[in-house]
Amino acid sequence: MRVQSNGNNGHPKGIGRRRGTARRGERSTPFLVLVMAAVASTIFALGLILSTHIFGSPQEVDTRAASSASITSLDNDHLSPLVAATSKIAASDVQKLIMESAAAEAFEEEERRQEEEALKHGDKRLALHLRGALVPGDPNYNPHHHIDDALDVDDPLNSNQEIVGGEEKQENLIENMHNQFAQALEHEKHAIDSVVKEGVSKLKETAAGVAKKVALRGAIVKDKVTGSLPNYPYMKNLVPEDYDFTKYEPLGGDRFIEYVEGDSPYAITDSLREQSDNLARSRRVHVLKAMKHIWKNYKEYAFGMDELHPISKKGSANWGGMGTTLVDALDTLWLMGMKDEFWEARDWVRDHLSHDKVGDVSGFETTIRSLGGLLSAYDLSGDKVFLDKADDLGAKLFKAYDTPSGLPRGSVNLQSGRAKNFGWNGNAYILAEVGTQQIEYRYLSRATGKQEYAKKSEKVFDILDKITPEDGLLFEKLKDDGRKGVSFVSGKTSFGAMGDSTYEYMIKLWIQGGRKEDMYRKMWDKAMNGVHAQLVQKSKPNGLTYLADRVNGRTDHKMDHLACFMGGSLALGAYTDPSGIDSSRAKRDLKTAKALTYTCYQMYARTKTGISPEFVKFSGGEDFVVPSSAPFYILRPEAVEAFYYLSVLTGDPIYREWGWEVFQSIEKYCKTKYGYGSLHDVNDPSMEPEDRMESFFLAETLKYLYLLFDPDSEIDILHKHVFNTEAHPVKIFKNDEDN
Repeated sequence: MRVQSNGNNGHPKGIGRRRGTARRGERSTPFLVLVMAAVASTIFALGLILSTHIFGSPQEVDTRAASSASITSLDNDHLSPLVAATSKIAASDVQKLIMESAAAEAFEEEERRQEEEALKHGDKRLALHLRGALVPGDPNYNPHHHIDDALDVDDPLNSNQEIVGGEEKQENLIENMHNQFAQALEHEKHAIDSVVKEGVSKLKETAAGVAKKVALRGAIVKDKVTGSLPNYPYMKNLVPEDYDFTKYEPLGGDRFIEYVEGDSPYAITDSLREQSDNLARSRRVHVLKAMKHIWKNYKEYAFGMDELHPISKKGSANWGGMGTTLVDALDTLWLMGMKDEFWEARDWVRDHLSHDKVGDVSGFETTIRSLGGLLSAYDLSGDKVFLDKADDLGAKLFKAYDTPSGLPRGSVNLQSGRAKNFGWNGNAYILAEVGTQQIEYRYLSRATGKQEYAKKSEKVFDILDKITPEDGLLFEKLKDDGRKGVSFVSGKTSFGAMGDSTYEYMIKLWIQGGRKEDMYRKMWDKAMNGVHAQLVQKSKPNGLTYLADRVNGRTDHKMDHLACFMGGSLALGAYTDPSGIDSSRAKRDLKTAKALTYTCYQMYARTKTGISPEFVKFSGGEDFVVPSSAPFYILRPEAVEAFYYLSVLTGDPIYREWGWEVFQSIEKYCKTKYGYGSLHDVNDPSMEPEDRMESFFLAETLKYLYLLFDPDSEIDILHKHVFNTEAHPVKIFKNDEDN
């Protein structure tokens, strides 16, 4: 969760983590439909053939899925006769239809010859029969046949006269009849052509849709053992060190569609992993260059200050003057191998970092950024300077827990110890703030031996567990009623701003504690059942998976960029499921994790800059749109965080591919002379970056990108480390003494 504040006062700046001749009479209509069916079916079959050429050769085509896809892709209330006649025709019947239509043409030609013979011999009844149903009472009578309606009164078939007289009159009569017939035929031809064009157009769209859905549903040749496609097609060449990012152009969305439903379509072999690792190392170099670019300018213009402004190159103390960017980036320096810079920053922490004269700060933000940064630096380096400073800061922040219920207030004055909740929030407690401090304080407790840090912070989850609704989904605001206890005061459930990271900490606290504290795991699993029952949605028309908000029982079809963290958390929960990764619950959660992460990738890929907005709204027919209130990007990390987790856990190289696209866009559109800036509108590539660079860009975004491309990292998210919500890794508790 991220509540952006302007620093000291805690007020939010923004909240967010036809063919042939027409038959005559009654037989003309079915013949035309038959011909059109043959033509349209041929087009339809060609569409499927092309699709399988693109996606793979069919082994077992799911005809039920294909038929459903072709029919539902059209408006069922407005089906043209052509589409109605052909929507259920299988491609395998095309040859039969063509042969039948040819036989019908031959039969018609024979009828025409016999009619002419009947006219020559004066047998008008036979001629009428051969012409078609024109006599009322005849079982073949067709009142809608208009060809003969305007015939001359001397027409031998409409006259009581016998066919006698000179040859010239007879020829004129026959010629007149043929002219009338030709005119009617031309009229009919135009009408049929129009229907054919409309039908063919719709069938082409249908064929493309069926091909796509057939591909997505696995009607492709797959390996009989692994059930996967044999060849991963997206491996790229190594990236040269002098790669020019300014020439990069975003590639657009609606690609990699085989991933949309959360499938793993390709076999992940040892050879593929090795290729992916080598490519990743060539990309890792460039993320390191980005960090060095920032640090060089931070050191020169703002060393020890909270933030560096990437355009004006000014430093600011908007987080209380605690060197927030420096402290937040310590473990990033370490993990990127920038050890000289790390130790230089350590010296500043030792000699200059003080919390004694700092006023009001956000307890949540300071805990995850500064306290988390110090603890991770200590965990990685073992240097006690960091632990001492963390203990000093933790003791001051911890006074926010001195409340009747034990819930920590949102703001605390580090100098005086006074704590309060934010007026802009009606003085309520914020779910994500009270439930996203425990990893830090539990680690601090074990490192210092001060049990109070752990006990008081853990009590928050004891409270939340008692008031959790049956569906496991918590509301974003709480109040402390003294003796009455704690209760929710909001009807909103969200995995975006103000709610997100409490769920993240449910699964991570269980992992941090050695997977022994069942309450946290049960809360997580209960919540995920609720998520799948109520919040997981599918967009139209492409079926993108997203997590909606719920407001007073109503579904709000929006998703914050912040909610993309769930791709990583769901995957982590699946791979650590006590019932095993092959359990139905783990499979469900992993599939949702992958599908959700694909949607987060699309939030980037579909914009003109290739960068995601703050949130998107899902509306029928367009999948999602960028609302006018949230077109901005503040260098957020949650999508690349999900890429990192899924890359490590599944080994699928696709997540590195998506991450590389995101990084290239950041390099092109966010980089400035002195750092990287936020974007005001992700759909306006002409706009310059803004003069603001959050510390979490160094602590999270660049770190996750680097780790995504670092197959040699010391970080082990399954067995050794757990990340706090600011991407600060600390070791998990392994033995009874640690627990």
